[in-house]
Amino acid sequence: MTTVRTVLAMRTREGCEERFEAEWRSAAEEIRTLDGCLHQDLVRDADDPRSYLIISDWADRERLDAFGRSEQRDRLLRMIRELRESAYRHTYQVLHSVRSEPEELR
Repeated sequence: MTTVRTVLAMRTREGCEERFEAEWRSAAEEIRTLDGCLHQDLVRDADDPRSYLIISDWADRERLDAFGRSEQRDRLLRMIRELRESAYRHTYQVLHSVRSEPEELR
């Protein structure tokens, strides 16, 4: 099995940034408990505060796809969909990861 990473780019509707972030945090708390979900990040574009990336790592494509087809996903992300202006998603296989040493070991 190969770890997969999804990158979901979203642009919020004007004035919806704070609510979008709060809704994402709420959904992410539940999603993190799902079988196969390894990690999630919400990042905001430093030059465009309405543009976000949702980055998530899953143990394998099968569990990611199962979540993607679930009613639970629809329920959790319903409000996020209403707050966005646009969205697109890509899924990648994680081939290699290189981590920095903790600062105390440098």
